[in-house]
Amino acid sequence: MAIASTGAAGQHLTPRPIQGLFGDNYLSFTGTGGTFAAQFLPEVYEKEVERYGNRTISGFLGMVGAEMPMASDEVVWSEQGRIHVAYDDAIIVAHNTTANRLTMPSGHLLKVGDTIVVSKGQVSLKCFVEAVNGTAVDVGCYTAADLQTINTSAGSNVPAVKVFVYGTEWKKGSGNLSGSIDAQFTQFSNKPIILRDRYEINGSDTAQIGWVEVTTEEGGDGFLWYLKSEHEARIRFEDQLEMAMIEAEKKVANSGIAASGTGAGITGSEGLFAAIEDRGLVYNDQNFQTDATATGIVEFDNILKELDKQGSIEENMIFCGRDLSLNLDNMLSDQNRAFAAGSSYGVFNNEENMALNLGFSGFRRGSYDFYKSDWKYLNDGTTRGLVDDIEGVLVPAGTSTVYDQNMGKNIARPFLHIRYRASEADDRKMKSWITGSVGGNYTSDEDIMVVNFLSERCLCVQAANNFVLFKDTAA
Repeated sequence: MAIASTGAAGQHLTPRPIQGLFGDNYLSFTGTGGTFAAQFLPEVYEKEVERYGNRTISGFLGMVGAEMPMASDEVVWSEQGRIHVAYDDAIIVAHNTTANRLTMPSGHLLKVGDTIVVSKGQVSLKCFVEAVNGTAVDVGCYTAADLQTINTSAGSNVPAVKVFVYGTEWKKGSGNLSGSIDAQFTQFSNKPIILRDRYEINGSDTAQIGWVEVTTEEGGDGFLWYLKSEHEARIRFEDQLEMAMIEAEKKVANSGIAASGTGAGITGSEGLFAAIEDRGLVYNDQNFQTDATATGIVEFDNILKELDKQGSIEENMIFCGRDLSLNLDNMLSDQNRAFAAGSSYGVFNNEENMALNLGFSGFRRGSYDFYKSDWKYLNDGTTRGLVDDIEGVLVPAGTSTVYDQNMGKNIARPFLHIRYRASEADDRKMKSWITGSVGGNYTSDEDIMVVNFLSERCLCVQAANNFVLFKDTAA
């Protein structure tokens, strides 16, 4: 081999007994082959840079709910109805038809002898039910000749008046009492969906060992070989198990999902957001800071008034996006400047450390306790932080008593909980298995290793009328 060298380096080559860099022991050559210096590898940092901090978003459902097995394709539960009789969609019939008649919705429960309140706006009358004929209910007013106090326009009906029963009245020796009110309940159901994912690597790459020092989202640290990507695939799948329970939607009759091919058998499921929008409370364009029309605390009190109309559960948790969290902090700061940064820790015996250790700040308003915490899912740039239309969710910190078929008795469950498919033969809460030619799992003739993930689950949102979804419709 002919070595073409130039300069002093080619004239004074001195081999050295160690692999050290000296001015007289390197070889250089010209041409397309490059240089012997290429044998010196670049400086490589072993430790992976945590560019995005903790990337996982799971944990929300673990804080507020529970996970329980089921052995069916569907979970069904019943929720109690109202105990009192009330309607907000009755109609006062026009004067020129009859002065004392209400048109009630179909299936109403008013009966002769009931005493009721009929209201429109700030005007109300106490009335006695004299006759019931289907949806037509004739009443007599205690303090007026007829309903003209409310129906001042003789030629037209007055829609959407409110009616509720506050008692009954009967004369002495009365009989012929008729009518009965059965207990009202509403039945709900949800179906589990199957979630799947996989990680694949070919056999040759498994023989190319390369180590990377990592710190995992679960708190561990150390070195990982080629399964580094498998580790992240598992974390991503576990995040998706939670995200699917939050975002899932049921397939509707006119859905665009094909009934054949890959769309066959796809039914969807009811997630948290869908359940609240369908059966819960939705608060649009929240702004709890002082503005030109109302103070922030007055706006927040509107939520309390709605909660009063529902279950009135005393303790509630608010999981916030950044805007909602800051707005609530500013609202509390305006009301309670005696505490650092305007925060109150009253629900934690006024002990700041206790509240901060739990990751919550708390406050009490009216007869309600609220625990506030940031929710990473709403802030992360690859999840809801990308869309930025949901600001937070209020979750009641209570339980409901239901009959468990597996246990054969009534048990208390959180209003928010997950049901997953499981039996003595198979537990589908979170399955993973390896197929391929690597690691002794010779299950096919493919020179690959595949790590499979699977889960089958659904979310039960019970008493959704006590949940509040904070939305930003201007986003």
